[in-house]
Amino acid sequence: MNWTWNIRSRDGGMNGLEFTRATTAGGFTRVLIHAAPAQASVEVFADDGGVVARGDVDRAGEYSPITLLTLEGGLTRKEVWPDDSLLGLPVLIAGGEVGILTEWHHAEDHSWWKWSVEFSNHTGRPADWAPPDPKVKH
Repeated sequence: MNWTWNIRSRDGGMNGLEFTRATTAGGFTRVLIHAAPAQASVEVFADDGGVVARGDVDRAGEYSPITLLTLEGGLTRKEVWPDDSLLGLPVLIAGGEVGILTEWHHAEDHSWWKWSVEFSNHTGRPADWAPPDPKVKH
């Protein structure tokens, strides 16, 4: 079963602004978000319309270009500078795209970063489809 991730920025417009509506295979308890809004409302839905998770997650602390969302006992948010333990996770990108983080490098002082994301897709969105790649982490 696929999951649809709706993320809205709560700090723009009267009712917020759509940031992304992205679809992944189901079962991901951790996803990354590129350039996440400081104040975000998150809803995760299964294909059958059932709510997987829902909540508001706001940035606490310094900005990072990557945010880690975790779905274990509720939604939690953490701004991260990825290391090898996060490679293989899906990255939700504004506008609805989802890629898999394949590389990440940054300066110790966080003054620069370089990253790679791999994109793949399938027509018809079959349930739980994932590219045939052992690097994808659920």
